[in-house]
Amino acid sequence: MHEYLIQGLLLGFAYVAPIGTQNIFVINTAIHKNRLKAYQVAFITIFFDISLALSCFLGVGELMERFNLLKMIILLLGSIAVIYIGVGLLRQVPKIQSEDSIDVNKSIIKIIWTCFAVTWLNPQAIIDGSLLLGGMRAMLPVDMGIYFIIGVCMASFIWFTSLATIISFFKGRFNISVIKIINLVCGVVIILYGFKLAYSFVLLII
Repeated sequence: MHEYLIQGLLLGFAYVAPIGTQNIFVINTAIHKNRLKAYQVAFITIFFDISLALSCFLGVGELMERFNLLKMIILLLGSIAVIYIGVGLLRQVPKIQSEDSIDVNKSIIKIIWTCFAVTWLNPQAIIDGSLLLGGMRAMLPVDMGIYFIIGVCMASFIWFTSLATIISFFKGRFNISVIKIINLVCGVVIILYGFKLAYSFVLLII
């Protein structure tokens, strides 16, 4: 039991740690907002990340491969959402603010939508997750799969809460120039990824 839990934990870290739109969103929020908002975003991201992991483990990626229309819809919506998020980062005016001066009344609906978009409107994450987690499920003893996926979910929780905590505590060391560079790099990477999704959508319809 413990062996499969640890396997899931280690694989979960390897799956979630590479810099992607989820990590960029959590990092950027932790830099620009107060700690409460950073944790709010982290926990919402964890919810969608775990739901995606569970779905991949149970075979949602296979549905995308089987139903081309579903894949096209996700690619189209994903490209629009990701490009919009990237442009928002480029347009963001960085400020070094105290927690008391930060507006924490940003719409929770907007936060939930963004967390959903960077997770569930990412076809590559769905496909990669399905190949990785679905493949592992096929290799595991039937009664041990539950422990493995619990380990994967634990990795998601530990990673995003740690990321939000570390960036929140050390954001005081970021000056405006550094934040501008982070916004620029993150925004460009996200926009390029959005265009990549759009290109994949175009390839499916021609």
